[in-house]
Amino acid sequence: MPKSKARWLVKSEPDCFSIHDLAAQPSKTTCWDGVRNYLARNHMRAMELGDEVLFYHSNADPLAIVGAATVARTAYPDPTAWDSASDHFDSKASPANPIWDMVDLRLKAIFAQPIPLETLRAEPRLAKMELLRRGSRLSVQPVSEDEYRVILELGHAKATSHDGGPTAKHKLVRREKRARPAAVKKKRNRA
Repeated sequence: MPKSKARWLVKSEPDCFSIHDLAAQPSKTTCWDGVRNYLARNHMRAMELGDEVLFYHSNADPLAIVGAATVARTAYPDPTAWDSASDHFDSKASPANPIWDMVDLRLKAIFAQPIPLETLRAEPRLAKMELLRRGSRLSVQPVSEDEYRVILELGHAKATSHDGGPTAKHKLVRREKRARPAAVKKKRNRA
């Protein structure tokens, strides 16, 4: 029996790199560079092709899960670690001793409505989710299959599909539409 795919959550500040920046990338794929936490790096090293990934906007208003992606390339050395001009430079890293890794992610869907942190906290089925654990600041973290399924339910009835397939649809109770915040000018720092 084939091994089931793992699920993950990655965090990004939208003024640095948002899910819409990912949608604008060629083939809707980007490298996930700049991770400088050993546990987060180890989670990326555990990722396999096709693993499902939730995209979370941190340091944003609202803090929210905004869509989904898939792992398009497994872990490989992150060259920003030995680039002294990079914000992610680490003097201990080099091509011979890369230390830090990155993965490539491909956009799967942008949720029709973001799922704010307070909505996640109010959902009893997510009570044990790493994201909601007090003091959890990990930028790459595992998500259980059940948690992932609940998140997709909360992602609203329709999500914008970016994988060439049909738009994702889920049976949900309709929710009142929320006002969208004004567009924020984004600065891009990812390749």
